[in-house]
Amino acid sequence: MADETSSPPNHPVFHIEKLYVKDLSFESPNTPEMFLESGEPSMEFQLETNAAQKSPEHFEVTLHVIVKVHLEERVLFLVDITYGGLFLLRNMPMEHLAPMLRIECPNILFPYVRHLVSNLVTEGGFKPVVLDPINFMALYQQQLQQQQAASQAES
Repeated sequence: MADETSSPPNHPVFHIEKLYVKDLSFESPNTPEMFLESGEPSMEFQLETNAAQKSPEHFEVTLHVIVKVHLEERVLFLVDITYGGLFLLRNMPMEHLAPMLRIECPNILFPYVRHLVSNLVTEGGFKPVVLDPINFMALYQQQLQQQQAASQAES
């Protein structure tokens, strides 16, 4: 089998070096009493993506996800995950770098986060939470528009 990172000179290379849990927390502060409660819980969801250059060709991309489910004022559970990936991007044109780090890499990471959230919640004694897909391209375009609006406001 050929080395996946080898390619013709100056040919763009994208390779997943490593995927990993960077930080993980599950809290269920009101159990077991909450198992006796009835009612329709509500969920809060927060997502943050970050990218950092770790070497000339290596980038770490992380997804930080917080899922908080509560029944009225009482917390059923809270999941806080930072999931990361180390990616090799070699000979990547500069105009492709940001979309790779803000769209493609998060698209690779998110299914792992979804799986972890579902498993943690189930192991905590609750019905699984299945996170909806996220359109990282739309989020990236929204960030670009916000940056453009901010730079125009400064001018």
